[in-house]
Amino acid sequence: MTDAASQQPADAPDAEVIALAGKLFDAARAGETDTLAAYLDAGAPADLTNDRGDTLVMLAAYHGHAATVEALLQRGADPNLANDRGQTPLAGAVFKGADDVLAALLAGGADPQAGTPNAVDTARMFGKDELVARFEAR
Repeated sequence: MTDAASQQPADAPDAEVIALAGKLFDAARAGETDTLAAYLDAGAPADLTNDRGDTLVMLAAYHGHAATVEALLQRGADPNLANDRGQTPLAGAVFKGADDVLAALLAGGADPQAGTPNAVDTARMFGKDELVARFEAR
């Protein structure tokens, strides 16, 4: 008789770890700030990425959860980590038009020039001239 663990390759991720990561990504998308904060305070990585390179900050920002973005940044998340397509949380927030998320990211050190396209280029693309001016004034 063999157990499932002995059938997994040595470098295969643990099913419990994968389930926990999924829970954290879902919490970021849903804006479950307290849940994420508790896990990060207990040692979960602030810059955890999914299979597309999206960080918890990226998911929280894209889904419009400014308080969650702030909590992640306060716990060491990098606001400038780009996903596998070169997109940063700030560029995503420009695309989505979430002013409170933009403010949280900028206060947390997000660089409008980071990523491809960067937040400045994204603002230009969508005719958001006030954001272009705001970013260029930094």
